[in-house]
Amino acid sequence: MAIILFDDNAHQTLLPLTFTRPVADLRIGILTIAEKWGKYLNLSASYHTQPWLQGKFPFKIEQENIFIFGGVCPDEYLLDVIAKLQNGGALKYADQLLAVRLNAADAADFDPKADFSSVTVLENTPVIIRFPEDIFRKNDIELRKDYTLLTKGRTSATIDATNIIIGNDFFAEEGAIAHCSTFNTTNGPIYLAAKTEVWEGSHIRGAFAICENSHVKMGSKIYGATTVGPYCRVGGEINNAVIWGYSSKGHEGYLGNAVLGEWCNIGADTNNSNLKNNYDGVKLWDYNTQRFRKTGLQFCGLIMADHAKCAINTMFNTGTVVGVSANVFGAGFPRNFVPDFSWGGAQGYEVYSIKKMFETAERVFARRDHRTFDEHEKHILQAVFELTEEFRRF
Repeated sequence: MAIILFDDNAHQTLLPLTFTRPVADLRIGILTIAEKWGKYLNLSASYHTQPWLQGKFPFKIEQENIFIFGGVCPDEYLLDVIAKLQNGGALKYADQLLAVRLNAADAADFDPKADFSSVTVLENTPVIIRFPEDIFRKNDIELRKDYTLLTKGRTSATIDATNIIIGNDFFAEEGAIAHCSTFNTTNGPIYLAAKTEVWEGSHIRGAFAICENSHVKMGSKIYGATTVGPYCRVGGEINNAVIWGYSSKGHEGYLGNAVLGEWCNIGADTNNSNLKNNYDGVKLWDYNTQRFRKTGLQFCGLIMADHAKCAINTMFNTGTVVGVSANVFGAGFPRNFVPDFSWGGAQGYEVYSIKKMFETAERVFARRDHRTFDEHEKHILQAVFELTEEFRRF
């Protein structure tokens, strides 16, 4: 049996976060969506995604295959319904195809827009990720689910007695280190993965998770629902943010109601606004319509795609979208949409050349000896550079 996670048009509505990954590779809660399905099903998944991503995220079929929408997060009820699907049978929620079981011949020609002979309608409301803000907005739900999934039948390691733990929903893996910090789990669980460190004087309220090999620096203030992915370093004040991995927000400054991709860097004393002065609803840039879309949210901060970076003292307005490999610096507020591969700030932008970007990426990857800036990574970024040329209107 093969599990194949497909994108459908959510790949477009989740831009720029999905320029560099399939929908199922989004991290929400503690795990990526693909990792969640892998844990629940005890199977590795492949991906039915965009052509420029398939080299890094391959597509594999077998005699029997279940295609699952990459933007839906699993739960026990959903798994039970999917398991009952017969060959050719599909599962939908409203107009959204969630899953379909296909043989090898039909799997090779899979089209999420096709009509299927037998359709089951899901009765419960699933957690579906369709827009960038859904990631921080639904992070609390998924943090709690992932915490239960990962800690079931396990006992937490003991951490240093200099810490204060309030409540009972605290779990540390072996090798997690913390000193002289407070962990308040009364509003949500707290999960410290292996080889993580919480430095002295930090105050953390759940729900919160920090993934392997990441650090929380001294005196940090972190509010739920926040996720720090693997190989990150964070500090300052963070509230309801999801940082996917290999990124740094290591200094003072506020990050709230936000999503940071991989390989991002936030300069010292950088802040994002997450609430407009007139308390009005927040709009975010939409790549499909080429205009700002109403989110329906009053609190919405920064959406930053992979490889984006900003200099010290950067001030991001409420509801700012920063594209792939953008490099933001200079005085004043940058515009609310910073196009992919932009170089500059409020005073103006120029194109961040792919050659210079590759040089920087090679240096950044070299700091993580288990990751290589290989031909797959270069191919993806070259494709994104070409795909986003139309958005760079300086």
